[in-house]
Amino acid sequence: MHTIAGESLPIRALIVTVSDTRDGQTDRSGPVLRARLEAANITVARAVIVHDEPAEILAVVQRALHPADPAAAVDLIVLTGGTGITSRDITIETIEPLLHKKLDGFGEAFRRLSWDQVGAKSVLSRALAGTHHRTLIVALPGSPKAVELAIDAVLAPFVAHAIALLRK
Repeated sequence: MHTIAGESLPIRALIVTVSDTRDGQTDRSGPVLRARLEAANITVARAVIVHDEPAEILAVVQRALHPADPAAAVDLIVLTGGTGITSRDITIETIEPLLHKKLDGFGEAFRRLSWDQVGAKSVLSRALAGTHHRTLIVALPGSPKAVELAIDAVLAPFVAHAIALLRK
């Protein structure tokens, strides 16, 4: 639970692992993402794994953006995986058209901090963030170290403020 201007601000999140090769037993990034979000006082409402297929990614994200039951609504959707440059990496192309407002600084900050860890390879990351109405959507690489860096150093410090602004 976050507090902004004296008001309690619960944040609920959906985790989406995008991978053709991972399942509930072999997914390493999803559990790291859950742990880092929970450490930042964000409630993980649900976590799913989908293949690198636009239809599968869109289906789970659209259900989260337009839930049949309003009580199932989430404030934050975080995807991990499919943000690289291989032919199967289609998370960005799938999610970007849904964004009403892109937060270019997110990807820039992530890549800058990644440079310190992996050097020039950081430019291969297409991590991004943006909004869809009142929901913040973030797409991260599938590396557990990248997930830790993105949540701890970039997302966690601003997420409560962003959600508060989206709720206005």
